[in-house]
Amino acid sequence: MDQLFPLFIWLPLLAFLISLLAPANKEAQLSGIAIFSIGLHFLGLVVFAGMWVFSDFPTLNIKHLLIFEADNNKISIDFYFDKVTAAFALVGSLLSFLVAVYSRYFIHREGGYKQFFSTLLLFFLGYNMLVFSGNYETLFVGWEVVGVCTFLLVSFYRNRYLPVKNSLKVISIYRLGDICLILAMWVSHHVWHENIVFLKLNDGGVVAAHLQTHYAEAVIISLLVLIAAAVKSAQLPFSSWLPRAMEGPTTSSAIFYGSLSVHIGVFVLLRTYPYWQGLEAVKYLIAGLGLTTSLVAISISKLQSSLKPKIAYSSIAQIGLMFIEVAFGFHHLALFHFAGNACLRTYQLLVSPSMQHYLVHHMFYNFVPKQQPVQESPLAGLRNSFYLLSLKEWNLDFMFHRFFWTPFKKAGQRLQFLSSLRAAVIITVIYVLGLLAHFYQASVPAGLFQFLPYVYSFAGLLFILKSFAEKGNALWAWFYVIAGQLFMTLAVALQNVDFGFMEIGIYYSGISVAAIVGAICLIKIHRIDNDINLRDYHGYIYEKPQLGLVFLISCLGLIGLPFTPTFIGIDLLFNHIHKRHLLLVLFTSLGFLFMELAILRVYARIFMGLYKKADHAIAFRSS
Repeated sequence: MDQLFPLFIWLPLLAFLISLLAPANKEAQLSGIAIFSIGLHFLGLVVFAGMWVFSDFPTLNIKHLLIFEADNNKISIDFYFDKVTAAFALVGSLLSFLVAVYSRYFIHREGGYKQFFSTLLLFFLGYNMLVFSGNYETLFVGWEVVGVCTFLLVSFYRNRYLPVKNSLKVISIYRLGDICLILAMWVSHHVWHENIVFLKLNDGGVVAAHLQTHYAEAVIISLLVLIAAAVKSAQLPFSSWLPRAMEGPTTSSAIFYGSLSVHIGVFVLLRTYPYWQGLEAVKYLIAGLGLTTSLVAISISKLQSSLKPKIAYSSIAQIGLMFIEVAFGFHHLALFHFAGNACLRTYQLLVSPSMQHYLVHHMFYNFVPKQQPVQESPLAGLRNSFYLLSLKEWNLDFMFHRFFWTPFKKAGQRLQFLSSLRAAVIITVIYVLGLLAHFYQASVPAGLFQFLPYVYSFAGLLFILKSFAEKGNALWAWFYVIAGQLFMTLAVALQNVDFGFMEIGIYYSGISVAAIVGAICLIKIHRIDNDINLRDYHGYIYEKPQLGLVFLISCLGLIGLPFTPTFIGIDLLFNHIHKRHLLLVLFTSLGFLFMELAILRVYARIFMGLYKKADHAIAFRSS
């Protein structure tokens, strides 16, 4: 049996690759690939689960592929199968199959028919990679793929303003969860001195001994995992992204934000439960977060005028209850709750267009206002305040933007001096001096050398913030991100001599190609009408769809997605930061947080949105 369940990863991967080769105008062929592969996946999973049940529910763990090994750094693809995996995999496969069948007709004659089914298969691959994961590295691969698919499907109607804007908003909050998961992996590596597998976390004796000597670090890891799970499952204070994600097609809303993607936070908590179950403060914090989210979300849901956001907030409330169930150890109840909520929300979202039509028709012909006298009471003011807060969705979106993103954007806007040619020369000289300091460490005073990693990592963060806030030339924003990566990598190399040529080569091998190809794409766009500013949306994908696809792949490569060696390099980069250099890991984490946002913002501004020329019909603001 150990050798069979990796096939449930390879089948979606093969289907995704075949869908890329299928002609865009062959709708039956494209949908047939998705329906057949996902249906075969579901049938195979049912047979495999039956064999697994008759074998008395054994826990399966297999090291499928060793990617990198050096010293105590070992990066491998591990697969794991237990009751949690079985529940999430079966529900995910069944609902993906139903949505694929439904989408065959729902997306009929849409311009992005191939894009939708290819992205659906890519999401299905990432989801299975995540739920079958046996270690943090494998889980993070699936986690990143699901995040990218979210951005692509929310912005499916790429010629409309709100889908593009909301896709950037969703990925910005998602990225915060990505960084928290990376930091949890970083702390775990320094605590365990190895890349921990989930099978080891189920060993109660090993975990108990570990908590006795590393209690504080265990609390930090648990809190980071909790934040990542709360982001992915839209728990407070990150709830506002879920209704914004409903700008995508109804079918993608059903499979992503009604059933599968939004429950990933519950899966992560279930998978890591053996590690934090002995931390009472963490358990009560998770339960308190779930309870608070449920109360706030259900109050917002009752006042939503649109059906899809109403369903979204209702789902958030139910997931909050699942957090409580997981925290107190009711795991079988949480799995049943997940399956029921996922099926219900999928159904509700798929029928929501018809339901809205029926409700509007009924209100138009049968509306009778309620005759309720106004009753003053001592609690009337409190009730009305609660009503207004719920009507404004508790200002979650505003507060997150005002107190988190805006300060960093303003900081980036104050870095105008980096745009001059003189600054470019000075920056180059400083970088060369850093390289010389790395190679001739003995010639540099020890007191000065200790501060160099912080100086260069902070400089890298400034470059990325400048790119994040850039409103002028897109090429400048692109080069700022590249400069930021160069400085951050040099900072880690200065801090840890073990981060040598091999690790640096792995990291640069992916981003170098992506950086060059992306710059060429921007230069080609600039030659069309000498305008690639980032103040407006240009919609160049109308004229240059192939170039837009190449640039998107370059963006994902520069970020370090799992299809490039840079993905391994990012893991190595963080693992080589000593745990005592907290300021260095803070600057590096913030750099990676804003790097993806800056890069995808360049792609969205240049290639997405309403086409700047009057050659095409004007699209609606929203879907």
